[in-house]
Amino acid sequence: MDISLVMNDVEKAKVAAQVDALNKSLAEGRQVKQELGKDDFLKLLVAQLTHQDPTQPLEDKEFIAQMAQFSTLEQMTNMSQEFSKLALRLQSSQAFSLLGKTVVIKNGGQEISGVVEEVRGTEFPQLLVNGRYFDMNQIESVRME
Repeated sequence: MDISLVMNDVEKAKVAAQVDALNKSLAEGRQVKQELGKDDFLKLLVAQLTHQDPTQPLEDKEFIAQMAQFSTLEQMTNMSQEFSKLALRLQSSQAFSLLGKTVVIKNGGQEISGVVEEVRGTEFPQLLVNGRYFDMNQIESVRME
């Protein structure tokens, strides 16, 4: 073993202080996330591969397991995004199905009853009842007349 590659305790402490100072300077102005995303996972994997000991490379089983975890994380993220889109479409579809039906809307402390004459918007549909627009979440009940 080459003696020049070994750091003493003073050198280790100095390097640790420099790393801490750099990390603090990089963290200024950034908001801390409470969860790791797929980009964070990929950065960790690349860092692990970059800094692995060449005499003890990452075993194939470990590497395959980590790649499978990354793939699973990516697919879960994609599914979550698609479910969000689906939920918006379902809400829009539900709003359009109310056209011509009588609804009771809770607006503050009063209840307003009337026929849904128009639906406006897709992400957050608005219902036209008695000449005023209301949110879907204000509907108290629906009747067919």
